[in-house]
Amino acid sequence: MASLQIATILNSLPPLTMTRSDSDRPRSLPPRNLSTKAFAVPRRKAMALILSAPIFSGISFHGTALAQPSIGLREYIDSFDGYSFKYPQNWIQVKGAGADIFFRDPYVLDENISVELSSPSSSNYKSVADLGPPEEAGKKVLKQYLTEFMSTRIGVRRESSVLSTSSRVADDGRMYYQVEVNIKSYANNNELAVMPGDRVARLEWDRRYLSVLGVENNQLYELRLQTPESVFLEEEYDLRQVMDSFRVDKISA
Repeated sequence: MASLQIATILNSLPPLTMTRSDSDRPRSLPPRNLSTKAFAVPRRKAMALILSAPIFSGISFHGTALAQPSIGLREYIDSFDGYSFKYPQNWIQVKGAGADIFFRDPYVLDENISVELSSPSSSNYKSVADLGPPEEAGKKVLKQYLTEFMSTRIGVRRESSVLSTSSRVADDGRMYYQVEVNIKSYANNNELAVMPGDRVARLEWDRRYLSVLGVENNQLYELRLQTPESVFLEEEYDLRQVMDSFRVDKISA
């Protein structure tokens, strides 16, 4: 009888489940649900700050670069030959480059500025209008560049175009022409290959050339700027300041 009563009581009890209360957990480990809540929000905030910092700083820097020159400009004056212009102050002068004056970027070696002038004994220019309208002058400038870049290498091909031409009267009362051209150079990767399919043309360089033309002292002056197309947009603000700064001056007898 007693056995039957005990069996009845045991059968009426709910089944046993293996549970562990928080008080039974080791003191050294916090409850798992509290640990997740404690670290989830701070970690999310920290990640947001990490990701947002470079984005905001990049936007701020980009805006600043558009609002002001990325670098300062320094003025170069040649009173002997009669011209002046401004150039990026971190560019260095290169001697023996063939031009009357030559500066280049010490880091972007394809970026440079130079001045060419016609011989006073063999030229008799009165104005840049002697070159014809700006469009005609642009064709002459491009032809001169292509002549200088002519290559005897096998498999070299050049693509060129005049991007823009314009004229302006500067604050010195003189008229200047501005010309922009693009030249691309392609070369075969294996120019001596017998099969045409093995001679694949690849792009060697892609550059923009900006010229400013002015006349004084019966001479034609040309300011030349060269820059890779890949960095032109980044450098455009400074390069256009350089173009606008070019002046020719009368030489004192």
